[in-house]
Amino acid sequence: MQETLRITEIFYSLQGETRTAGLPTVFVRLTGCPLRCQYCDTAYAFSGGEIVTLDSIVDQVAAYRPRYVCVTGGEPLAQPNCIPLLARLCDAGFEVSLETSGALDVSAVDSRVSKVLDLKTPGSAEVQRNRYENIQWLTRNDQVKFVICSREDYDWAISKLIEHDLAARAGEVLFSPSHQQVDARALADWIIADNLPVRLQLQLHKILWNDEPGH
Repeated sequence: MQETLRITEIFYSLQGETRTAGLPTVFVRLTGCPLRCQYCDTAYAFSGGEIVTLDSIVDQVAAYRPRYVCVTGGEPLAQPNCIPLLARLCDAGFEVSLETSGALDVSAVDSRVSKVLDLKTPGSAEVQRNRYENIQWLTRNDQVKFVICSREDYDWAISKLIEHDLAARAGEVLFSPSHQQVDARALADWIIADNLPVRLQLQLHKILWNDEPGH
């Protein structure tokens, strides 16, 4: 029996976030997520989708002739066959990233994949779901993201940055303002004032396309 995944969409656009922001990327959005972050902008991926074989997914991705592929969700790791898909995409020669909430075990993720681990802040309403054991699996190929919903979230993120030495453990630490909750300029000023070893991340897809599905 062929391995399958439930897929919400596969599309080609510019990466809006992470270290490859602005680069043409194919996105593979898996269906389903066990979390309910209060700022979630992809609730349409919680259910539905289509059952697709891994062979078909790789073929659809390859048809775009991309350099970069991002596996996202939902929460991709909620489907066990995400793990073999990631390896297959790496084997095909793509530069692969995985956007994950950090609530599920990342230890089996192929080391060639750039894990983008989203540590949930108190303002997300899902801070209790953080699986801090995942931090031990981070390498310089990986990225840690904090979505900042308030000054309190910012201070909390700094505490985790220090506690887990994230700037040394991961290749990038990203602070992103929660859309319409924290002013991007204010977050920039805080980062500058504290001289943090983090990158301010703005969501290009929201700036360019108002975050319409398919971009």
